[in-house]
Amino acid sequence: MMKILGKATSINVRKVLWTCAELGLEFEREDWGSGFQATDAPEFLALNPNAMVPVLIDGDFVLWESNSICRYLAAREQRLDLLPAAAKERAIVEQWMDWQAGEFNNSWRYAFMSLVRQSPAHQDAALLAAGVAGWNRHVEILARRLEQTGAFVAGDTFSLADVVLGLSAQRWLMAPLEAHGRPELPAIADYCERLAERPGFMMHGRNGMP
Repeated sequence: MMKILGKATSINVRKVLWTCAELGLEFEREDWGSGFQATDAPEFLALNPNAMVPVLIDGDFVLWESNSICRYLAAREQRLDLLPAAAKERAIVEQWMDWQAGEFNNSWRYAFMSLVRQSPAHQDAALLAAGVAGWNRHVEILARRLEQTGAFVAGDTFSLADVVLGLSAQRWLMAPLEAHGRPELPAIADYCERLAERPGFMMHGRNGMP
């Protein structure tokens, strides 16, 4: 059976778990990461030299990078609703997925570690203020996109872009940003309410985990 290596609290692991829920796939999951089996163990590094979760093992095929895993699974199952075959439509989905993994994901790092994880190494006031501002700016970009489409990230219908960005939007809504400046973005709240109609989001997004 297909295996997913990574603890269920990881937002990147949850991308894959939600994708599996959308696809109706069965799998075994093993806990790896902080608090569990160490990802710098030789047997894990042999699978992913970056020492990061998740890792997918599908028979003799090994794949890392959460967004790549989501794309692989959707393509394997031929779910063109989640990952279109047409070049332009697919490019839009992948554009927003790549933006999430690069620009958006990096924008929240300091503020999230400071405010949610309470990391002692992330308590510099100036860096926190800059981190919150950067996080909010990227969420505003997403909000403007959702205002344009009126529905989902890539357009009228749900896609893999909503898996990765839906989790990101929910994380921002859950973060304790009020004392540091949180803009009113009804498009983000409405978006998460639309996603709440999907069981996978309720299991792996709106499940109390930031």
